[in-house]
This record gives sequence, C-alpha cells and structure tokens, in this order.
Amino acid sequence: MDTEAQPTERDRSFPPDRPEDTSGRPGPEGRSRSALLSRLTRGLPGGRITLTLLLCLLFLLTVNTYVARPFQIPSGSMEQALRVGDRVLVNKMAYRFGAGPRRGDVIVFDGTGYFGEAAYIKRVVGVGGDHVVCCDGEGRIRVNGRSVDESGFLYPGDSPSTVPFDVVVPDGRLFVLGDHRSDSSDSRDHLGSPGGGMIPVDDVIGRADGIVWPLRHAGRLHRPDAYERVPAAAADTAPAGVDAHG
Repeated sequence: MDTEAQPTERDRSFPPDRPEDTSGRPGPEGRSRSALLSRLTRGLPGGRITLTLLLCLLFLLTVNTYVARPFQIPSGSMEQALRVGDRVLVNKMAYRFGAGPRRGDVIVFDGTGYFGEAAYIKRVVGVGGDHVVCCDGEGRIRVNGRSVDESGFLYPGDSPSTVPFDVVVPDGRLFVLGDHRSDSSDSRDHLGSPGGGMIPVDDVIGRADGIVWPLRHAGRLHRPDAYERVPAAAADTAPAGVDAHG
C-alpha cells in the first residue's frame, strides 16, 4: 500500500497569503501621513512645536468667536454678584438655537446706539411684551402684575429703584437693570432715548454663566427664582400713552 502523502494542487480560487510585514516600517497610509506632516512643518521655524501652537491658537480663536468668550467686569453696577475686575465666561451659544433670554439672566450685550460704544453686562428684568412697573406699595418692581422680591441679589442697602417707570417691553427687546441699582446706568436712564432704553435681543452677545477669575471668587452664576412666578405677558398690558411695538 502506498502510504506516501500525495501533493495536492493548490486551490487557485484564492490569492496567495500576503507575507507578514515584520520590518517595523509604517505602511503606505502611515508614510503618507508622516510625509504630509513633514511638509507642513518643514517651512515653519520651530517645526512641530510651532505647528502645535498655531493649531491651539486657531482652536482658541474659534471658541472665542462661536462658543464662549471671557469678559472683564468694568464697574460695580452688578455688585455684589460681580465685582470690578472679575472675569466671567460668556456663553455665546445660549441663545443660538431658538431660546431667548429669560428674566433673571445676566447677559452681555453691545450697547452701541443705546447705552454707549461698548459692551455692557446687566440682568434681564423684562422680555418682549412684559409690563414692568416701579414700584408697588412695598417698593418692589412689578412685572405683569406680579411683585418681584429681588432682595436675594440686590446690593445691600439698595432699593429696587428710586426712579419710577411704567413701560411695556417691545417684542424683540429687553428691559435690563444692574444689581447695584444706585451705581448702575441701565434701561431706567435711557427711557427717553431712541428705543426707550430697551436692548434689542439681536445685540446680545451671550449669557454670563460663571466667574472664572479670580479663583477665590470663581463659581457658576445661577438664574434666581425671584421671577419664576411672573405670569406671561398679557396682550392688554400697555399703559396709557405707551406704544407696545415702538
């Protein structure tokens, strides 16, 4: 009996196995990436370090333009929540997807044409359609007929306002006040100006979400619940002589 193993014809329907690459060299994809990186860094002083720094700078510029931006507090108008020299992080995405500023939000806005040629930071007291009045029998601001207890964030010793007013906020605008009412130039001071001291929502840069510097004062800025019980604006809240759309 023939017991010798007989050779069999190789199955030619399958390609031959590719030999394992044991050279340790990068494959074509790895070489192409390495070559691209080499070309990018060849003409840069400092090579890869400079490229890394440039990419980091580009990232920071993108974040600053579209996502968040630091803002330094220039005055005491928002004490004592925000002090002179504090740096807050302004969330520029807060109102980008349909949601508008809410009562109690601390916002940064461009005051050009309304307050002055600068960015300002104030608290939203009234939104479009709101009827805002100062003051009730206890000296509190009323919004849509509801008195608001602002004692939780007003500067100690300040009253809600020493300036009487009775306004309806036009659609697309905001009535804003500083927390340090006796040291704040805000919507009350521009009632007779074009726009009546109301800030266009389109001029809002973003919402101040937290203090990032100095570290001893760092923390989140929370929307107070003082305005939570304010009802929605009614269609017939306009006081006599006030145009709710102008």
